[in-house]
Amino acid sequence: MFVAVPLNQPKGRVRMSMQTTKVIIRFFILCPVIFLPGYAASSDASKIIKAAMDQWRGITSHSTMSMTIHRPDWERTMTMEGWTEGEKKSLIRVLEPKKDAGNGTLLLDNKIWTFSPKVNRVIKIPSSLMNQSWMGSDFSNKDVARSADIIDQYVHTLIKTETNSEGFKVYEIESVTKEDAPVVWGKEILRIRDDYVMLEHTFYDQDMQAVKRMLTLKIGMMGGRMVALQQRMAKIETPDEYTEIQVLSAEFDIEIPQTVFTLSNLRNPRF
Repeated sequence: MFVAVPLNQPKGRVRMSMQTTKVIIRFFILCPVIFLPGYAASSDASKIIKAAMDQWRGITSHSTMSMTIHRPDWERTMTMEGWTEGEKKSLIRVLEPKKDAGNGTLLLDNKIWTFSPKVNRVIKIPSSLMNQSWMGSDFSNKDVARSADIIDQYVHTLIKTETNSEGFKVYEIESVTKEDAPVVWGKEILRIRDDYVMLEHTFYDQDMQAVKRMLTLKIGMMGGRMVALQQRMAKIETPDEYTEIQVLSAEFDIEIPQTVFTLSNLRNPRF
């Protein structure tokens, strides 16, 4: 660090300037994190992502949804019911059509189980298969369970802020996987409105090539808050093959019995 000193400055003031310089240098050495440009951005980005998760999940939530799997030569639609509590509890169950009714997925403390009435078995999904297709859709087991692992298993950086045509600020966040995280993605890019509605979510492989993208097609008020009402997930290479989820009803911050989030209720529904 360089300090310019006027030639006619008294010696005592020169010594004071040098002492001040040493104090400033020592302060920068001991407290570097405060002045790292990416630190505040990373902290803000994490908060934005968590707020977006909370916007959908609330303290608790109960919703019904339709899921349409579209392929160029066929299409099928299912109706589902879901419950969530916090970031680590959720249950999704298929209601219709009849041949798929009862299929369910339970997220409990970062572990996922599925149940199929056809084989009458509860199966724990290993971490290596968390990103496996759910019910033949373009959503994975983790996507459907709305896992919030991204908050803790990624390093987040706010890379862009812009204002869209509707006057909302839109935050673009890059989330890079931590080295020891059990995640198949290399990074994820999220675009989130300033009212914490997720607009876009792109998943990249370990070579940092975009693999699939979720787009929000419709936004509206549901259960007293603004949420994404219709979202489409599609692989980048095959955009004509996609899965859409549409929210039919939703309520938030309600009382949900703890017995909902159990293996017993997954197999033998009581709620």
